[in-house]
Amino acid sequence: MTDLSLAGLFAVSAGIVDPHPAMIGPFALMLLCVALMPFLHKHWWEQHYPKVASALALIPLVYYVAVLRHGGRMLHVAHEYLSFIALIGSLFVVAGGIHIRVKGEAKPAINCLFLFSGAALANVIGTTGASMLLIRPWIRMNQYRITAFHVVFFIFTVSNIGGCLTPVGDPPLFLGYLKGVPFWWVLEHCWPAWGLALLAMISIFYGLDRHNFMRASKPIRQKETASETWQFEGLRNLPFLGVILGAVFLKNPTGLSEALMVVAAIGSWFWTPESIHRANNFNFAPIREVAWLFLGIFATMAPALDYLEFHSATLGLDSAMKFFWLTGALSAVLDNAPTYLTFLAAALGRHHLSLNSPDDVHLFVGQRHHQLIAISLGAVFFGAMTYIGNGPNFMVRSISEQARVNTPGFFAYLLKYAVPILLPVFALISVLFFSRWRVF
Repeated sequence: MTDLSLAGLFAVSAGIVDPHPAMIGPFALMLLCVALMPFLHKHWWEQHYPKVASALALIPLVYYVAVLRHGGRMLHVAHEYLSFIALIGSLFVVAGGIHIRVKGEAKPAINCLFLFSGAALANVIGTTGASMLLIRPWIRMNQYRITAFHVVFFIFTVSNIGGCLTPVGDPPLFLGYLKGVPFWWVLEHCWPAWGLALLAMISIFYGLDRHNFMRASKPIRQKETASETWQFEGLRNLPFLGVILGAVFLKNPTGLSEALMVVAAIGSWFWTPESIHRANNFNFAPIREVAWLFLGIFATMAPALDYLEFHSATLGLDSAMKFFWLTGALSAVLDNAPTYLTFLAAALGRHHLSLNSPDDVHLFVGQRHHQLIAISLGAVFFGAMTYIGNGPNFMVRSISEQARVNTPGFFAYLLKYAVPILLPVFALISVLFFSRWRVF
């Protein structure tokens, strides 16, 4: 049996069909709209983006139901989307009921400690939970000198790279855990790359932030921070946060996890004093924008993922280096969770193993752990390359814009920050970990 037919057999067994490559077009158009329309016609886009997202989502829906006769695939996508929105939305509401203020000046060293602490916390409450909980305090503590790079490096560290050590940290790793990867495997094998990437990010940030800090005169800095004190309000929402995080692990019966998240969000909303919501400038505009845009992204992304699932064996994936870069490249524009599973299935298939067999997964983990490290790092790290690479990215951007923080557009984020900062670090990691000269 050829690698291609083997990959196709695994895809068929998973209920995946082989779409026409032209059906990747709506996904490409959706990405272009997100990237370009805020610049080409900002006012029109702000008024009509729900219609655009819905119209593009209808194309694969009609194709799968009427042409492929595989409406079950769209039902699966709908469930994934609702799970995503339930998690993002509930964390958004609960985090909006917690008000944190930090005392004193946001000096570069303090900012670096904040980012590192947020990255570590992401492994406990997930990158989404850490991002929703900490982005508002991050904006407040830097309010007198906050710039675009403050938002960008928060996304790099807290919303993405930080959550690489546990299955709780990022959805791809959680899916790997459900398929049979041991819970502590990522901590045991990925911590050197995690530490190197964070050290690089925080070091670069320190240089930029110190320059920014010195531009503000000391009297201004002292005046802006003189009245600030340590303040933690809304801690009554911590049990609701615990319910949401616990619900992530509930897979049966279907819908229970999402229902608990919604109930927790409703409870938090009514239990939180209005004064805390006012202090956080809380409103539902950011989650509304994310819900509509990701409706279009999730629906149009399905044909791209299915095509990749069927044809992964033709990509020449015969080394950890290739797994790292290709998993990463696609995780930057596709949902990194199914991308992770797609390449894990491809890696297993090359050795005539099945993703649906925990015994096969355990065997692969023991014999080909460098390939699994490459897939894990590629899926998690490269989610920081674009706003749509990982769910929290777009939420952080939306909340920052609501707070009137200057945030870079889609291409500015990619070309001004992600490419020149992230890619050299990822290249170094690929050499140190996956090349013939690797040292780890």
